[in-house]
Amino acid sequence: MISPFPSLSLALATSSLLLASTLQSVNAYEYPIDRASNRVYRRDNYAGFDDPRATGGRMLALANNTWPEGLGEPLNAILSAESDARVLDVNVDQGGFLNYMLSTSLGEECFGQHYGDPQNADLGDGKGNHTEMEVLRWNYGDIYVGTCRETFNGGLHLRYWRQNTTGAFFMGVSEELDLSSNHLIAFNGYDFGRDHFVGNVTNQTTVIPTLNLTNTSTYVGSTTWANYTYETSVKYISGLLQNSSEGINHPEIAIPGRAAIDGLVAVLTVKVTGVPPNSGALANLAAPASTFLAVLLVASALLV
Repeated sequence: MISPFPSLSLALATSSLLLASTLQSVNAYEYPIDRASNRVYRRDNYAGFDDPRATGGRMLALANNTWPEGLGEPLNAILSAESDARVLDVNVDQGGFLNYMLSTSLGEECFGQHYGDPQNADLGDGKGNHTEMEVLRWNYGDIYVGTCRETFNGGLHLRYWRQNTTGAFFMGVSEELDLSSNHLIAFNGYDFGRDHFVGNVTNQTTVIPTLNLTNTSTYVGSTTWANYTYETSVKYISGLLQNSSEGINHPEIAIPGRAAIDGLVAVLTVKVTGVPPNSGALANLAAPASTFLAVLLVASALLV
């Protein structure tokens, strides 16, 4: 599992090396708008979630106390509602979302205490702007006090909201600096944070090449926690965010010659492929209709 940047200097050095080798591969991304009707596509183009913009929402979470007012941070990762229902439930003891996050070394905040200003997002689901469900932080491999360490040292962190119309999770992932730097976003921290997260949910052994990604990039891999195994398929898509610094909080993090965000969103589809023995959890996994029919026929025969 890839560790987060421990300091700004390392982040700058690593990003500079990436920039030198891959700057020529800059890509531009556009909104998928039907030019004839100026219609923003909704679920027909994005299986597993609704495009918030189609019903007045945004793909930027509103940050507090920005200058100018109203700057936002990108919702740059989505957990698709086409994932197993177990993963879409927010729990830690039944293999749910929080257990899945622990399989990637992300945990709930230090002793349940929230540090920093909460953000609001409008997912176009009729709820308007509403506060993040919570913030998850890199736990440095320690599920007990590791997120306290992230609070002081910085690293990967994730805010999430659930879309009321679909059940999909919209996430704002970034790499932040340490407490002495006021948790500012690291250099290229939105894109790198997203890719750090993707690398971990797919159990990559090398850093994902942020500057080389396109809307055809995909990753697949498995993680395990508490005897639950999760297979995650990730595809990068364009069109939901702009390749831009406009309206972005902390635009100064942009690599010279590039925008603060590259416009790509990582869409995750997660399947539970293993459960603890004798947990009864397998009963909650999807089974083909023929299986249910066979069970029904057997039960009917026993009742005769």
